[in-house]
Amino acid sequence: MENKYLSQYLSDNLRELQMTELDILKEIDGICRRHNIDYWLDGGTCLGAARHQGFIPWDDDIDIAMRQDDIPRFAEAAKSELSGNLFLQDEKTDPERRLQIMKVRNLDSLYVEFGDDFSRPYQKGVFVDIFPFIDYPTVSRSFTKRIVGGICKSRAILNVQHYYSVRSFFEFFYFGIKNIIFNMIWKMTCKLKKHDMYAGNIINDNGYGIMHRQDSIFPIKEILFEGYMFKAPNNVDAYLTDLYNNYMQLPPEDKRKVHSIFFANKLVKR
Repeated sequence: MENKYLSQYLSDNLRELQMTELDILKEIDGICRRHNIDYWLDGGTCLGAARHQGFIPWDDDIDIAMRQDDIPRFAEAAKSELSGNLFLQDEKTDPERRLQIMKVRNLDSLYVEFGDDFSRPYQKGVFVDIFPFIDYPTVSRSFTKRIVGGICKSRAILNVQHYYSVRSFFEFFYFGIKNIIFNMIWKMTCKLKKHDMYAGNIINDNGYGIMHRQDSIFPIKEILFEGYMFKAPNNVDAYLTDLYNNYMQLPPEDKRKVHSIFFANKLVKR
């Protein structure tokens, strides 16, 4: 049953949340420009820039991507250059959070998303996601989506909390075997095929097996987002078509929902 009071709170405070995230993005952009590190708006953030010149009206997060090889350089620079209320979160800086992607969080805030574990004391502030991209082998998109998508789905199911039941046993068995077999196929493919045409997200729990032509990403260009210029894929149309097909079409109203369960833009008055 929907809590109408919570829904109204999220709606009333969404724009302030977006501006908090925009401030984080501006800091990330500044660091990347000073150190010649390429990044680009990704996912719904890139879609928002193309379709709305800013946030998708109901979106409550920012996604960017960066070559995995550039992640260590960004992390090193961010340690000393991020503002005092911002925190670079990865497995080294916050080991309580089992992260496969990096986040830059605002420590003065709170953002609760599905799967957050409040028994573990990791940082849960408003954030910008940084997805690491790697080169993919030159194979068909359908093959990649099936194999990589299968690995990601298997990992997601295996990593959620399970309770003792017959269903849980069969889930562990089926998806455990599937994960092993698909990983073997993918590793062999990566060894045998060239990596000179496609790139995509690292294989993690929330991946979909979508890959992009490298020339649709590089060289990086710029795009307008909320009145500021940020880095974007070279061919935004091709990039977003890979992700969403007909990306200019608005989804039905019942699909226009925030990702968060709860957020608070300010926890500390400075």
